[in-house]
Amino acid sequence: MSEAAFIKLKSQRVLSGTVPNNESKHIPIGGIMSKSQQQSILQLKVTLCQIKPPIWRRILVPDNITLGQLHDVLQIVMGWTDSHFHQFVLGREVYGVPDEDEDNFMFGTPLKDENKERVSSLLLKEKDSLTYEYDFGDGWQHKVTLEKIIPYDSSIQLPSCIKGKRACPPEDCGGVWGYVELLEIMSDKSHPEYNERLEWLETDFAPEYFDHAEVNAQLLMEIGPGTLR
Repeated sequence: MSEAAFIKLKSQRVLSGTVPNNESKHIPIGGIMSKSQQQSILQLKVTLCQIKPPIWRRILVPDNITLGQLHDVLQIVMGWTDSHFHQFVLGREVYGVPDEDEDNFMFGTPLKDENKERVSSLLLKEKDSLTYEYDFGDGWQHKVTLEKIIPYDSSIQLPSCIKGKRACPPEDCGGVWGYVELLEIMSDKSHPEYNERLEWLETDFAPEYFDHAEVNAQLLMEIGPGTLR
């Protein structure tokens, strides 16, 4: 799929209400994943690869969530803005957003429809994992691991974030090595590039900050109703 085709497809999905832009809400999970269909809860740990100290989130999702819906959840809990390509990888299989007008290959690999595959059909037992890649330029890879399968409880907000550490890197900062360099520069006000990077960030950036309650409030607003933990 070409970059132009992706932009066109995303614009169509924004207009139809199925994909957010910076001013629109994510696709509601409630209704698609009805409570009558939920048999259990998946506890997933999402870790941003190659970053130390680790940036990670622990989330709860219904067992009938699709990869496409998980993408929406991951964007919120991690703190991304859904501004780039993404894909899920498990072994030799690649899942993403297919385009009916183009050959569905992602860098030579057949692309399967992420909206037709449930997470529970891929992560079958505890410690099973897959890779979620976001922004093929910066190359942010996340390891998504199934930690526990929990009996369904209607009092738990789904999806929800129950724990996490550290803020998400800024978009378009250059991937892992660009982020490391950014942190080094911002830790030294005498650095010759400090003011330039500060202006580029536009807002105060606190790399150690994370509040799962804020994330849950955003999930509740953008994904759908539920009961906060």
